[in-house]
Amino acid sequence: MSAKTLNLTLRVWRQKKPEAAGQFVTYKIDKISPDSSFLEMMDLLNEQLIEQGDEPVAFDHDCREGICGMCSMTINGVPHGKNRLQTTCQLHMRSFSDGDTITIEPFRAKPFPVMRDLVVDRTPLDSIIQSGGYITQRVGSAEDANAVPISKTIADKAMDAAACIGCGACVAVCPNASAMLFTSAKMSQLNMLPQGKPEKDRRALHMVQAMDDNGFGNCTNIGECEAACPVGISLDFIAMMNRDYAVAKVKKIFSGAA
Repeated sequence: MSAKTLNLTLRVWRQKKPEAAGQFVTYKIDKISPDSSFLEMMDLLNEQLIEQGDEPVAFDHDCREGICGMCSMTINGVPHGKNRLQTTCQLHMRSFSDGDTITIEPFRAKPFPVMRDLVVDRTPLDSIIQSGGYITQRVGSAEDANAVPISKTIADKAMDAAACIGCGACVAVCPNASAMLFTSAKMSQLNMLPQGKPEKDRRALHMVQAMDDNGFGNCTNIGECEAACPVGISLDFIAMMNRDYAVAKVKKIFSGAA
């Protein structure tokens, strides 16, 4: 561990409840190891606040391994911080310099109301998944893995889409609060595979409708979502989703179901 430590000024968003007015509160924190993760630094801040008799800062966290997508913080104006392809829990304090002022706030998007301090309600993402992010499959013994041949190209592409951890950084960074990168990844990971083909059209229609119903905006190809995504989900999936949705919509019209 490095012997050098950091003395920092933190501007943290504090908000007691959803309907309350929030504000930035400034804290000083000293002797932070550069090898600490950002969340460990937040833990130390909370220990300091508790010792002083103050309320600790509420923030989401779980696995702290860059897998769960819970650590939703906007750090100096960027969801998950300035470093590419990492979550907040993977951000280490060596990315900052001694004496820095760090502004920490929740993800900002209309569909993500602030619940308390740095915690936002991301259940609208769950409702998109519930509308079609699954396959209907019989229960019972597992089928032979080689029963349905899948090309490596398709399998790799589906796995790329399945890498989405559902953190919502794409929504927070988008000026339109669009969830199209998230939705397209969750849709494409199933639509590309044989197991997902039977429900492909229904899935496309329902997931896009759920996205709209939850107040997410439209994509205008700014590209900030791909840049902020901690796992590098490609904009190509949005194009794929748009094609799948257009085909499903035309089929519905010509079937007389519209």
